[in-house]
Amino acid sequence: MNQAFIVTPFGLKNGINFSDVVEKLIQPAIQAIGFAGGTTGEIIRQGNIRTDMFQRLLVADLVIADVSIHNANAFYELGARHAFREKWTVLIRCSSRSLPPEAKLDEVPFDLKTDRYFEYDLHDLPGSCAKLIEVLKSTVLSNEKDSPIFQLLPKLKEYDPEVFLPMPRDFRETVESAAAAGLAGDLSLLAEEVAGFEWGVTGLRLIGKTLFQMKRMELSRAVWERVRERNPDDLEANLLLGTIYQRLGDLVRSEQALDRAVDSPKIDQASRAEALALRGRNFKQRWQEAWIAAPGGSQRVAALRSKFLDDAWQQYAQGFEEDQNHFYSALNALALLAVLTDLATELPEIWAEHFGDETSAAPELAKLKQRRQRLAGAVECSLDAAKQRTARKGQNDPWLDASVADLRCLTATKPERVAAAYRNAITGLKAFNLESVRKQLLLYRQLGLFTANVDAALALADWGAPPAPATPPAAPPHVILFTGHRIDAPGRKTPRFPAAKESVARERIKAAIVERLAQIPGSAPRGLAGGASGGDILFLEVCADLGIPTDLYLALPPDPFCEASVEDSGPAWVDRFYKLVAKHPGFRTLSESRELPAWLREKPDYDLWKRNNLWMLRNAIAIAARNITLLALWDREGGDGPGGTEDMVSEVKKLGARTIVIDTKREFEL
Repeated sequence: MNQAFIVTPFGLKNGINFSDVVEKLIQPAIQAIGFAGGTTGEIIRQGNIRTDMFQRLLVADLVIADVSIHNANAFYELGARHAFREKWTVLIRCSSRSLPPEAKLDEVPFDLKTDRYFEYDLHDLPGSCAKLIEVLKSTVLSNEKDSPIFQLLPKLKEYDPEVFLPMPRDFRETVESAAAAGLAGDLSLLAEEVAGFEWGVTGLRLIGKTLFQMKRMELSRAVWERVRERNPDDLEANLLLGTIYQRLGDLVRSEQALDRAVDSPKIDQASRAEALALRGRNFKQRWQEAWIAAPGGSQRVAALRSKFLDDAWQQYAQGFEEDQNHFYSALNALALLAVLTDLATELPEIWAEHFGDETSAAPELAKLKQRRQRLAGAVECSLDAAKQRTARKGQNDPWLDASVADLRCLTATKPERVAAAYRNAITGLKAFNLESVRKQLLLYRQLGLFTANVDAALALADWGAPPAPATPPAAPPHVILFTGHRIDAPGRKTPRFPAAKESVARERIKAAIVERLAQIPGSAPRGLAGGASGGDILFLEVCADLGIPTDLYLALPPDPFCEASVEDSGPAWVDRFYKLVAKHPGFRTLSESRELPAWLREKPDYDLWKRNNLWMLRNAIAIAARNITLLALWDREGGDGPGGTEDMVSEVKKLGARTIVIDTKREFEL
């Protein structure tokens, strides 16, 4: 959620009750445009209030400053905002006509006389609110600078506001631990939990990059889209989404994200080169799809005819022109230009189709061949410079060595030199990168280009075993997530799950699972539940009877969990609980105690049990994306506290996933 900060005097001054102005005018307007925030008066933590004030003032997306009177603190804060943030600062002022006769407004300071103000009617704050809402809406839709400092100094660049907000160390350590263990679902939980914290976007960036490195593209996409919600033109988010959408097969959205990145006023040369290269990669993919789908004998013709070939090499070339250290874009431009010129040479009639008359085809091809020669030299220089930089750092980059080999494949006349270059490169490459290099060579082979060099490279034993033959895709996972009431504790006033109804509950749970399985044929069902007495344990036992694999998620380690959620139902349930734990040696534990992590304790209306629901749900999504069914043993009433069955049902409904409710009031005849 976007954040706002209010700069204002406090209390009754000069006939203006500023507390009323905040409560009846500014706060409702902020909420109406979907923002959250307040004043320094809401900072209740111990410590230096100025630190909190500066952080909120400088990182807030929107600041509303009331300058009705000469208040030193308000003007000090406004000056700091104008000095560090170029836009989205709105000045408001009480209308002199609405003041009592004995009160008067202070004159606007000279330095602010030329600024625009929104005037509110002190006698009709709710009426002024509708007008302020429109002002705020137009402000956040505008890219115009409203800071007089940034207006007068157009070359001044604002700091990234996130530098003012340090990320809690224990949060970073939690992310690192989850990444090391490969717990993508836990990372998704953390991404949800940072909402509302001033440093939340910084936390989202760390999680988004971590999920990207783990190659969990769908989960990373969701995180980076949340970053972009705060700022649609966020450079880092758009660059990464350009790659993520491409890998998810959505080239349209990939190109849209890259267009935003290229158009960003904050983009530097290196980032622009990267964005242009990523555009080139998308065109290259479209080009490959165009000719690979053609019948075998016509693939070379289709490859030359495709307009995406020209688009791809030119985008890569533009990337290299932007930053000549970006050898990746130069090498790809050269490779595609080499493909184009060799195909055009071998298929002159097809090449001539690109032109209005035959006389233009040959001169244009000659120009492209000259461009190819110049580009080959530039690539070699760029790679040499990169190797020298790497050597000075005492590092070794196998991917750089692979690029040198790729260049030699395109330019060398002696196949044995090509083979030697690839032999040197591939010994240090990881399997994923190794296969990427091999695929490029196979692409050349499929087009019948650079044949001697490609054959020499692919003949190397160093490539290792060829990829295993394609196997039929595995059945898609479908998680059946369970939530439900515990067995009623002795003496419970309003029954929800009487112990005498255990057999009824078991039958209904089994029937619901069997019915759902019939609706999702071809999927690989998996149960996921906690271990509380009652519904949880029954669900896991029924899944075992049906041969459905299950995962056990416990909010606490087994002994304290048993004490909190099993023990009061009697020794038989305790015995069943520990048998389930023994059958699930890989069971997950959320927390060692009921206390939330230090970085999370300020989150309002949040505790271990609500966190446990979100943790289970996010891990279910990590397993099966949105192929989730929630099975709820529920009386359709509110719970006894946060994090109950009602809460889980509510969270799943937000996703639009299927929810099956076994109504205990009806089934148990309560």
